[in-house]
Amino acid sequence: MTILILNGPNLNLLGHREPDIYGHGTLEDLEARLRAAFPDITFECFQSNHEGGLIDRLQQAHAQKIDGIVFNPGAFTHTSVALRDAIAAIDPPLVEVHLSNIYARERFRHSSYVSPVCIGQICGLGRTGYFLAVQYLTGADR
Repeated sequence: MTILILNGPNLNLLGHREPDIYGHGTLEDLEARLRAAFPDITFECFQSNHEGGLIDRLQQAHAQKIDGIVFNPGAFTHTSVALRDAIAAIDPPLVEVHLSNIYARERFRHSSYVSPVCIGQICGLGRTGYFLAVQYLTGADR
């Protein structure tokens, strides 16, 4: 099984950017912990600060027949119809993940363009959300 861990803008700054909200661990730490926790899964990890790069990677995942996607679109969650359309156009099941509870933050963060085309959304559980999304995609919780 192959799962794509896809991260949007500013997530490359994890560990440095607002650690009181996003924690002290880096994106590389998170990726290493996922690989250690799920040794039988092949993880492909990609982060981009560019909307087009994320769209290209989603389309590539579709062509590659990736089994599932865990996606933290960052601020694009609240702004990108293009990402929403890309997710709707591909086959792999996709779980939207956010480290913080977007519904407990600024009002503009309360809406997600991508949620309606995802199989689920996990927010506010920190890095645990990524692990729960992977568990779901592997069928461990179904």
